[in-house]
Order: sequence, then C-alpha cells, then structure tokens
Amino acid sequence: MSTKTIKCPQCKNKVTVQGNPGEKTNIVCPNCKAKGVFTFPLQNNVGQKTNRVAAIEVNGLIKTFNGFRAVDNVSFMVSPGEIFGFLGPNGAGKTTTIKSILGLIHANSGEIIINGMSMKQQSKQAKKFVGYLPEKVAFYENLTALQNLQFYAELKNVPVEECKQLIIEFGLEDAMYKKVGTFSKGMTQRLGMARAVLGNPPILILDEPSGGLDPRGVILIRNKIIEMKKKEASIFVSSHILSEVQSICDRVGIINHGCIVAKDTVDELRKKLHLKPKLTLELQEMTKDVVQTVKNLTEIDNVQIINKIINVICDPKQRVNVILSIVKAGGNIVNLHTSEPSLEEVFMKFTEGKK
Repeated sequence: MSTKTIKCPQCKNKVTVQGNPGEKTNIVCPNCKAKGVFTFPLQNNVGQKTNRVAAIEVNGLIKTFNGFRAVDNVSFMVSPGEIFGFLGPNGAGKTTTIKSILGLIHANSGEIIINGMSMKQQSKQAKKFVGYLPEKVAFYENLTALQNLQFYAELKNVPVEECKQLIIEFGLEDAMYKKVGTFSKGMTQRLGMARAVLGNPPILILDEPSGGLDPRGVILIRNKIIEMKKKEASIFVSSHILSEVQSICDRVGIINHGCIVAKDTVDELRKKLHLKPKLTLELQEMTKDVVQTVKNLTEIDNVQIINKIINVICDPKQRVNVILSIVKAGGNIVNLHTSEPSLEEVFMKFTEGKK
C-alpha cells in the first residue's frame, strides 16, 4: 500500500490518501469539503511495467431501486492473490454490489473490470475466471450431490473427475449419492463451496461463506480459503462473522448506506480511529486500595473491574505506569495480557451514526 499527498484543486490544501497501485479512491478535502477521485499510479519494477492487473476493479458503481441509491459511487480494488473482506450492516449494499460485479443485475453507472476484462464488453469471458458462492445457495433438489456437481463441471468445462474428490474434501462423502433436497443448510453450504472452487478459478467471490455452518464447517471453509490463497487465487469475502474476516483477510472494505466508509488493513484502520489496546490484569486478591488506585488513574481511557479481573483501556506507553500503580497499592498480579482492538470495534466505529 502506498501513501500520496496531493493538493486540493480548489483550496490547494494538502490531502493525504492511501491505496494500492491502480486503485481509485474517493477524496473529500477536510478544508473546503470538495470531492474528487484519485487513481494511484501503477508501480514499475526496475523501470518495467507490471503485467499483473487487478483481479477485481470497481469504479464509481451506482445502483438505484425506484429512486433509492442502494450502492452510491462505490470504488475499490482486489489485488492479485489478496483476500479482501467486504463488510457492512444489513441493507448496506453488500449483496447488491456483489450481484453488480457478477452481472446478475445491471448497475446504473460505473465500471467493473474482472482480471483486466470489462464486464460491459467482455462479460462472458470475464466470468470464466470467477467461482461464486451466493448468500442463498441453491441446487437441483431432485439430483444427488454428485449429479449436481457433475452438472456444473460440464457447464464449466471442468473434468468431472474433480467432483468426487471435492465432495469428500468438504466432508460430504456419506451424502454423495443422496438427493440434495434432503440436505441440511450446512450440508448445502458445503456443497456450494465445492461448486465455487470447482476447476480452481483464479478469482473467488464468496457471499457469507460460513452461513449455516457448525464450528467444524467454519474451520473447513476457512482452511479452504487459505489454501486457495496459497494457490494465488484472489478472494473477495462478504461475511457477518467479523472474527473470521479478521483472521484471514489482507484488507477490508466497509460499506454503509451504500457508500464505502473505510478501506484498508485492520491495523491501519485501528490507527486511523486511534483505538487503544486493552490491558487485562488478574490479581490474587482485589482490595479497596487497588480499586481506588485504579479509579484515580488519569492516564487511562476506561477501566472495568470484575471480581479479581481489571480491564484497562489505555495508550501502550501507559501500561507500565498502570502495573506499577497496582503493585504499589499492594496488588499481587498473577496474570496479564494485552488485546488489540478487534475488527468488531473498528466496524462499529465506522458504521455508527453514518448517513
């Protein structure tokens, strides 16, 4: 990721922006509120142009329904070999964006490029690079798991020999010859993921991949996503399970009310919000002196005391002072650890009060 400082064309105020090579980002000048779009230049290697194009590029996407803007000027890029998490509250525009990318619905305006191919001019060729898992997985219920997968293998021009191995890989070996109409939600979801990765597509678009899965299924899907990344696949993941997104994604984009409100690595988003880590201390015994000492500390943002546990939100530089103050007050610390702000906290900050 690169950082650029540019001048606002209206007031000449300097504005700092971050993004990846080739990515377009919306800019609002903090001084005069002028809006614009900046495209990060492609990086060259030793003076040579790179041949690697973005896996997915979305520029200025707008989609309206009966005059309501479900997606409002959305722009982002998924780099080759990257896992990109796409987050947002219910009704924020996630699924509409995904369906627009895939050409399942027609956007009012904007540009969508898949592996260097325009979805307007080269839709059929571009879709050959994509494996898709929809939010609501559907199969022919009167066909078996194997028959369904073989049907899609023939559509994709993929060897049908892959089908049995994928069914086994996703833990459906005992249900291989059972009709999908008898499947549970979790079993159907696993088969949907098998269909998405059929033929090892270089781009995966996954809408709620962990939906309806038990913990074992969630781990199975997560490991498959990581395996596909190792094969240099580019993966776009929309999910409500933020802990899963945080554990696997290189970058995240957060959409709210149809607009992208944040786009970066989780660490960088934490820094932008000035979120501070939580220091958790377990004491052998909680005393009134320790409680009073902690409550009198002015360098901490928040403190919570539960039985023998003290949770403190503070700047990392203040951790030593907190610990020493507790020890001086007679507290015997038997365990302590620090937790960085989670993606859940980042998500809540970027989506609260947005209109």
